[in-house]
Amino acid sequence: MILDIMQRIERSLVNLSPAEQKVAQWVRGHPLETLELPIAQLAENAGVSEPTIIRFCRSLGLAGFRALKTHLVAVSQQPASYVHQDVQGADGVEVAVGKVLDNAIRALMDIRATASDMPFDKAAALFNGARQIVFVGVGASGRVAEDARHKFFRLGIPCATATDAQTIAQSAAIAQQSDVYVALSHNGHWPEVVEMMRLARSNGARIVAVTDPNSALARTADCVFACHPPEDTSVYTPMSSRLAQLAVLDALHVALSLSLGSDAEAHLRASKRVLNDTVLPAFSHTSVG
Repeated sequence: MILDIMQRIERSLVNLSPAEQKVAQWVRGHPLETLELPIAQLAENAGVSEPTIIRFCRSLGLAGFRALKTHLVAVSQQPASYVHQDVQGADGVEVAVGKVLDNAIRALMDIRATASDMPFDKAAALFNGARQIVFVGVGASGRVAEDARHKFFRLGIPCATATDAQTIAQSAAIAQQSDVYVALSHNGHWPEVVEMMRLARSNGARIVAVTDPNSALARTADCVFACHPPEDTSVYTPMSSRLAQLAVLDALHVALSLSLGSDAEAHLRASKRVLNDTVLPAFSHTSVG
């Protein structure tokens, strides 16, 4: 996958041995040069042994050094218009806007490239039988959670949000077996989210995580949607990561609608009709008065 190998290396860093981390850092800094090197030369450049190169590849889930090169070929062929570049102070407005939009486009293309591996059917089945769906997120992910609740409740399944530590904790404490929690987090390491999703699961709830697949949050979940665009959300306001989360949830909404069939269509039609017949005319009269 075009998106995958450099992100996979980044996500795996904390789980690699010190020697494997040396390989990771060298490959990250020299992806195109790595394509041209025999394994012995890469080992020498990284300051490790050849068996360490093989262990590094296997830690990434690859069969070996040749598989690593195959993935790096995709990186070398990546369209230049989708290469992520941070906005610099010297950039003009036009250049800066182009970089922001290119980053957003790439995040959505990356999600599209891996969508076939995501458990949409399994998640839709969990939602279909849920007593309620609780969307969980902190900070920017909390805003995405609110957007999801606004969409999903119109399918006829009660929905709630938990977007602060106290609400997340209390909701998890009273979770029931037929509840489904959708936990949203770019890095998947917020302690209050991770621990409370463990608590909710211990109470019988099912967990759907939209996050880094190698994170602590992912390890608590029944379904994991790998959604971790390259973005330093500890420093910058989330942009592409938020768009990626919204796209995954929109796709989940459609998957659930198809799973519910005519019931979903009836609920959506009824919610739209009441707006058109009651709420919007009343608002119009109020505005005129």
